[in-house]
Amino acid sequence: MRARLVLSGGFWGEEGLYEAEVKEVKLLESLDELSDGGPAFVAVPYERLSETLGVKVKSERLPVLRLALGGYEPLTLKTGKAALEPEGVSLTGEAFLERIGRVKGFIERGEVYQLNLTNRFYFTLKGSPLELFFSYYGRQPVPYAFFLELDGLLLVSGSMELFLGKRGKRVFSKPLKGTAARPEELLRSEKERAENLMITDMMRNDLSRACRRVRAEELFKLERYRTLWQMYSLVSGETEAGLKELLKATFPPASVTGAPKKRAVEIIDELEPHARGYYCGTAGLVLDPERFTLSVLIRTAYGRGERLSYFAGCGIVWDSVPERELEELRLKLKAFYPEAERLI
Repeated sequence: MRARLVLSGGFWGEEGLYEAEVKEVKLLESLDELSDGGPAFVAVPYERLSETLGVKVKSERLPVLRLALGGYEPLTLKTGKAALEPEGVSLTGEAFLERIGRVKGFIERGEVYQLNLTNRFYFTLKGSPLELFFSYYGRQPVPYAFFLELDGLLLVSGSMELFLGKRGKRVFSKPLKGTAARPEELLRSEKERAENLMITDMMRNDLSRACRRVRAEELFKLERYRTLWQMYSLVSGETEAGLKELLKATFPPASVTGAPKKRAVEIIDELEPHARGYYCGTAGLVLDPERFTLSVLIRTAYGRGERLSYFAGCGIVWDSVPERELEELRLKLKAFYPEAERLI
């Protein structure tokens, strides 16, 4: 099985892009088949939450991927001419606003406190997939970007969110909640801080299933990227648990589901007409049982051949203003497709 994998150095604390030597590819049917051995690249689709939460959601029957790796070679970022032609959207702007109203209804009835609502955008890709990735990364360099081409499957991520990292016995997570074009918008927003705190508490709760001494090391910190600002917090704990145990305790990521997680996932599947596929799952680099780095698969596209889907979402709470959430959705689209206003 032929594969090409390009990783940003943030997966192991370096700058720039690297091409990895892929020695073996395995398509797994279950999280139980994942091993801690490395070096390896792994990718877990969102639909595998059926194994961790016992909830069935829309499925595209995507496998868990495990690629055994050799070495890495630095790769020069090249400008390309790949183009994207919009082909449609899962939820129109009007439909997305209507779904936000329905989410607020669930919140009013006390069924959830926060919920991540997403949209799916369909494209035809003209040109080289790798050039598309170069353009995407060039517009917004992030620590956990990667490009994977695997027998017709294309998976491209521009994620800046750390789901799970492990160094020795220390495990840590860096949930993102809060997005704006300017830092002052985040700093003065009680809504963004409340949402960030809610998801941080969820991550603390998830990690506590497999870890001890779980605590929030940082709260409400800001990071700047070329097209937006993000608010994050940092949660850590200690454990001897391995990759499978930690995934079973924490997957899917709290930041892309809601609170409480199981009910949020059920409502998401009711409101979103699309499957999420690999989007909102996790992917990353496993070096050995005590060293791995997994991202949250936000800002992610996948597809086959020329057909490609990109996703974006927003966290909805009771005091969310629907029109502002729609603007946030467009903001998250800009790095991948700069003319985001044309899409929704």
